[in-house]
Amino acid sequence: MSEQLSYASAIAELEQIVAKMQSDNCDIDSLSGYTTRAMELLKYCKQKLFTTDEEVKKCLESLNS
Repeated sequence: MSEQLSYASAIAELEQIVAKMQSDNCDIDSLSGYTTRAMELLKYCKQKLFTTDEEVKKCLESLNS
């Protein structure tokens, strides 16, 4: 994912994709693209959460030193 994306923006885009996929007007030809983009966003969010968790742990450890 080359563009700078915030976690909040990624979640918002995921919500839009889910809404499109749940819509009665969801085009079957677009489904693969929606799924691919959703997977990219999920991977990004997971990595962002992991990184943030590690940073918070380091901060807490430094307080205990």
